[in-house]
Amino acid sequence: MNELPVPLYTAEQTRLLDKTAINEAGIPGFTLMKRAAKSAFSVLMQRWPHARSITVLCGAGNNGGDGFVMATLAVQRGWTVQARYVGDAMFAQQLRGEAFEAWQWACAEGVEFLPFDADEPLRGEVVVDAMLGTGLNGTVKSSFIAAIKRVNKSNKPVLAVDIPSGLSADTGSVLGEAVRASVTVTFIGLKLGLLMHEAVDYVGELVFESLRLPDSVYESVNVSAFRLSDEDIEACLPRRKRSAHKGDFGHLLVIGGDHGMGGAAIMAAEAAVNAGAGKVTLATRPEHVTAALMRSPEVMVQGINSGQELVPLLDKVDAVVFGPGLGLGAWAEQMLQALWNSSLPCVVDADGLTLLKRTGKLYEVDRANWVITPHPGEASRLLSMPTAQVQQDRLSSAQRLHEQTGATVVLKGAGTLVTDGDVMHLCAAGNPGMASGGMGDVLSGVIGALVAQNLSTIDAARIGVYAHAAAADRCAAATGERGLKATDLPPYVKLILNHR
Repeated sequence: MNELPVPLYTAEQTRLLDKTAINEAGIPGFTLMKRAAKSAFSVLMQRWPHARSITVLCGAGNNGGDGFVMATLAVQRGWTVQARYVGDAMFAQQLRGEAFEAWQWACAEGVEFLPFDADEPLRGEVVVDAMLGTGLNGTVKSSFIAAIKRVNKSNKPVLAVDIPSGLSADTGSVLGEAVRASVTVTFIGLKLGLLMHEAVDYVGELVFESLRLPDSVYESVNVSAFRLSDEDIEACLPRRKRSAHKGDFGHLLVIGGDHGMGGAAIMAAEAAVNAGAGKVTLATRPEHVTAALMRSPEVMVQGINSGQELVPLLDKVDAVVFGPGLGLGAWAEQMLQALWNSSLPCVVDADGLTLLKRTGKLYEVDRANWVITPHPGEASRLLSMPTAQVQQDRLSSAQRLHEQTGATVVLKGAGTLVTDGDVMHLCAAGNPGMASGGMGDVLSGVIGALVAQNLSTIDAARIGVYAHAAAADRCAAATGERGLKATDLPPYVKLILNHR
């Protein structure tokens, strides 16, 4: 994958970038369309260097215009081109602006466009999807559904122009049916929907082309979110002083591990050690003390039976992780009551979130120094809405969680989102191997360790999320995705946080 830009945009913001380039920077729209098509065609030739024939499927918008130009470029090189438009018999009369200009140019250059026929084989060695662009809002129409299904059943490699047809550029949702692309070449602004939710199963390799827009264009348009990268770690975690001691890097308390669930809290504590906390204490059920000490002798472990026993520990630490393996019984409620009277910064995960919702405490006061880390199912319970609704608009869901709690929010999932209500960050790292038990416990330990090291909650959350996901990618590259364990990650987290 090529290096992607950090700023992420909605479809509307990208259209504004396009308009600004035309109206303010003086770049003609058809020039931008030609640049886009040439960039996409160049990527096609690089990825499939032996191809000499393509099938181009076009819609009536500017996305189709890019396809018209690509078909023309292929014809000019002597390739065999199967060019098909998706729409009704009045297709040509529906074209406007640059798309019509591209159609006229293509026809003049000898490209023959015929209507799409679902029974006709797709003859090209590569299929170019230029049917539906970023302007799609509602469900895909039946004529396009037939074309999309035909593409997906063809088993041909597919290059999607700007966005796979049928995907929402803002949310990453499939709007009825979507093209499964091998490569997606996107232009001008990186659409945030390409990096999250269902889109990750449809985009394939993602390539970005700026089309040589000047910096002044980007400076004039707001950004919707920022993609997390190695640079975030370098900015927030400088090299340590040679004179440093453990007291400089905070004392983290992990609270969790009710009967039969000690592993979750132990994993969080171990992850915190690897993420650089100066000291880590684990408050858990007495039955888990021996196992915790055998697993991580660096962790100070206290067997706790009541909330009263927890209070003295809270007086000695700088930050708390609350929730891994906590359970929802009387013991958990006592832990929560003791914590609630504290003003310590806190990372809340798993059962801790459910308990806060059940007791009504989650919305009692503004917890600006807290980080909450729900997965979509937990977010649905916190917001009292179906999980599918949370996923349909993940940005709004994350924002609502912040507004209701005051906390920094980590909405986990494909394209994890992190926000403090001011700035939105998106993590594009990570892989399906992370779909295994304990991953969230490790993440909460990493974030908690960074909070204990005196990072702000938003910095700790975004750095922790990225390091955790990037660690999973390194681990998967070494051993594969299947069988990836949560306990495999902490050594890789340590490497990443040390800029290695």
